[in-house]
Amino acid sequence: MNRTLELAERGRGKVRDHPLVGAVLVAGGEVVGEGWYEYDAVDHAETVALAEAGERARGGTMYVTLEPCAHHGRTPPCADAVAAAGVARVVVGARDPNPKAAGGVERLRAAGVEVEVLDDADARRQNEAWRTWVSLGRPHVTYKAAISLDGRVVVPGRRWVSGEESRRLVHELRAAVDAVAVGMGTVRADDPELTSRGVGATRQPRRLAFGHGETKLELRDGPLEEEMHALAAEGVQSLLLEGGPTLATAFVRAGLVDKLMLFVAPVVSGDGPHFLGDLPEPLRLEDMSARRVGDDVLLQAYLREP
Repeated sequence: MNRTLELAERGRGKVRDHPLVGAVLVAGGEVVGEGWYEYDAVDHAETVALAEAGERARGGTMYVTLEPCAHHGRTPPCADAVAAAGVARVVVGARDPNPKAAGGVERLRAAGVEVEVLDDADARRQNEAWRTWVSLGRPHVTYKAAISLDGRVVVPGRRWVSGEESRRLVHELRAAVDAVAVGMGTVRADDPELTSRGVGATRQPRRLAFGHGETKLELRDGPLEEEMHALAAEGVQSLLLEGGPTLATAFVRAGLVDKLMLFVAPVVSGDGPHFLGDLPEPLRLEDMSARRVGDDVLLQAYLREP
């Protein structure tokens, strides 16, 4: 399954409104076919792996990151192709949340194919933005903040809270998402560019400001939930929220934040606003992790599993 995830990553940045998918076909104790999905290639990962395996697919086991599709879109259903090739067993990393394509597991089982669904966290998170977009009709939102050890977003006498390595990683994050957003308080205080710089970005994210007023950024001044659904309809699958605590708290209160990334600097500020304001109830975080980024520690956790 780790190999299927590696293969799926080869489609990163190419699949547009489709998920990343990787497939590995094993027969007789060896890999006989591999495939991954790339939009330009049209063929799905499963059919690419089947084509490579040929007759060796019969009686084999296919490992695939995402449930084989059960609908006729640009190509016939992958579930039918897998069953027709005589594959005996399919191991699925994650179910497909798209109601138009789901049902491949049941279709395979009805055809006599043994199916195991892992519901693997890595498989789900590989497509976390797409899964949120297709199932909830809004972008997947990551709230990123640089904070002191006492949870404040400013340090008196310093321009930056976090270190250079953390700031570089933020530019990489911007290059990977569809949109970056701040509130008008941040616009007035910092006049941010929100572009990805110094990391070889092949494209720039849409740069948004939520609120009312004058800005060089793209202004979104409607209710948050309406704006999020509108952005999703425009193809925005992922949004990096970089605004201050006022906007972030509004997003959290509205249930619109999926992931939290906190760059914790080795300093106690002692003054200034915290990264979140008051909430009606505690937030339960899932799968919290920590890693060093230069002198900082990056804490990451999910508010909602994809």
